[in-house]
Amino acid sequence: MGPRIEKALEELGISSLADLISHYPSRHEDLSNVKSISDLRVGERATIVARVVSTRPVGRPVRGRTPGFSVQLYDGTGYIPAIVWGRNWLLGQLVEDTRVMVSGEVQRRYGIQLVAKAVEVMDDAPDDSNGSPHAGRFVPVYPVNKGIQARRMRTLIHRALDEAGRILDPLPAEMLAHLGLPSLHDAIHEVHFPTDRRHLKSATRRLVFHELFLIQTGLAVRKARMERTETGRSHEGDGRLLNPYFKSLSFSLTGAQERVIEEVLADMRSERPMRRLVQGDVGSGKTVVAVAALLTAVESGGQGALMAPTEVLAEQHYLSVSAALVELPVKVVLITGSQSAAERREVLEAIKSGEAHVVIGTHALIQKEVEFRDLSLAVVDEQHRFGVAQRAVFKEKAATTPDTLVMTATPIPRTLSLTLYGDLEVSVIDELPPGRKPVDTRLVEPTGRQEAYEAVREELEEGRQAFVICPLVEESEALEDVRAVEELHEELSEDIFPERRVGLLHGRMKAEEKREVMTAFRGGEVEVLASTNVVEVGVDVPNASVIVIEGAERFGLSQLHQLRGRVCRGLHPPKCFLIGTPKTEDSESRLEALCEYQDGFKLSEVDLAIRGEGTLFGSRQSGMPDLKVAKLLRDIDILIEARREAFELAAKDARLRKPEHRPLRREVRELLGENVEWLFRE
Repeated sequence: MGPRIEKALEELGISSLADLISHYPSRHEDLSNVKSISDLRVGERATIVARVVSTRPVGRPVRGRTPGFSVQLYDGTGYIPAIVWGRNWLLGQLVEDTRVMVSGEVQRRYGIQLVAKAVEVMDDAPDDSNGSPHAGRFVPVYPVNKGIQARRMRTLIHRALDEAGRILDPLPAEMLAHLGLPSLHDAIHEVHFPTDRRHLKSATRRLVFHELFLIQTGLAVRKARMERTETGRSHEGDGRLLNPYFKSLSFSLTGAQERVIEEVLADMRSERPMRRLVQGDVGSGKTVVAVAALLTAVESGGQGALMAPTEVLAEQHYLSVSAALVELPVKVVLITGSQSAAERREVLEAIKSGEAHVVIGTHALIQKEVEFRDLSLAVVDEQHRFGVAQRAVFKEKAATTPDTLVMTATPIPRTLSLTLYGDLEVSVIDELPPGRKPVDTRLVEPTGRQEAYEAVREELEEGRQAFVICPLVEESEALEDVRAVEELHEELSEDIFPERRVGLLHGRMKAEEKREVMTAFRGGEVEVLASTNVVEVGVDVPNASVIVIEGAERFGLSQLHQLRGRVCRGLHPPKCFLIGTPKTEDSESRLEALCEYQDGFKLSEVDLAIRGEGTLFGSRQSGMPDLKVAKLLRDIDILIEARREAFELAAKDARLRKPEHRPLRREVRELLGENVEWLFRE
């Protein structure tokens, strides 16, 4: 191929023969209905093989549309004109008596005619009607770009499959046999150029299984290696801290909280390192679970660490955990990147000596200079903000592998959690504390903006507080983000609520400034807080009963749900106003879903359905590939089957060392990347 086509393929991520044959069709056109001209019926889609009698132009250029031509065809049973639009370059090939295959719809207009969808010039070999990649069969339709036409892509992949020879199958033959799946070679050929619908369905299932099985095998091997090589610690707490903590709570635990706490403590009593993911919707009470785990670690003579993604959230955790443990002999310290040198030295010494029992911080917790005396538990909050590599660093700070408790308030569909966190045990807090009120959520056109702020004024007059969130701006435009929220703050202070105390919060403020603003807001000195999405998670101000999100269409669904969660913690009926004009169907669907559903798990499924699987994992989940053929919401049954098979195989051969598993080992390693530290390291 020439450099132009090569460049077009590179833009599609295709740079090898393997890439080309794994560039799967997005759909197929059924052009397999080959008929004689005499058997054609108006309204049907059909394919005929005939010879050219003559050609003539039809139509004229209209608004840039290329005129077409009519080709008179004869197959021994009758004549029919085929109308071809916009492909006049074919005229040079369609000389008299040329044998062609034409697929299209039979229409009645000035007599019977065939409106051609595909035209293929044939050789005179009698079996050519079955060998064309473009007509007379189920024809693949591929994702392409402006540099390469669909027909050219089809030709290249057809040739590539011939050149590739026999495609080796890394999956064990015994497994394929008992699952009733075709070989990889047959599946790839059938998914591109299927024999019929039954073969296409079987081939697609095999490729979906293949993709999910490789990912699950990587997770299974990782888990098996850790269980084989890592030594954990049995946390046999005596209750001297945990029992007084539970008694001090001003509320009763929900059944879901009690269940999840017991699951966590059972893991901690085991000598194997705990690796557990706790999912819970906004306000479900995950912090209580985290504190119970931290106190158990301290009771057992160890130290606990809690890592949060932002300084605002780390500070929130520090304040709430310190307040909850104020009557207990537990020293809680905070470490962030913005502390002064003197503060940092004091905190580092307390951590190293063991004087600090619970350490709360941002990613500053995993810096080299942070040395623990005896770290035995790491709690990672908002796991979607951190990657596997960041999570694993805690292991280097302890004599034995610390227990790991991962928490997220961003509910994840079961299918996605089995894939993203397939090496973790999963607990779900699926019950909200009693008395939590649903948030009245409304979508407001910009023209109705003033009415939304009047509703905010009514809440303020009742002595309550409000958040106003500025539209999200890309990280590369962080300064614009600051300017936008500063302009919003000015408008709120001078024009909308001149009689109220309006605060300002954004990510580029100094840590001390942010701390002062949040302290004033928590204490009621600031009545309206103008902020970016720096308050997306964890900020807990029960007196805040209303939130206005400007430019709501520019936020993701999970972000909107998290932001809305800032006002669901008080005693008063909460309100959320989404101000914006959705410009796409997806954007409109997100906002409508937020107005319709309160349940974060339902919203997560809606979000996944809107976004599609595409780039699911991203750089934060290092080592996880994107999905080409699998769709998690659609293929849950195949995912569960692939997971079962992968973990059964890893239980028998954790290192994939058996000769029959070595091709699988190579394939998994290639898929997940050579630099994935957790996979096959001895």
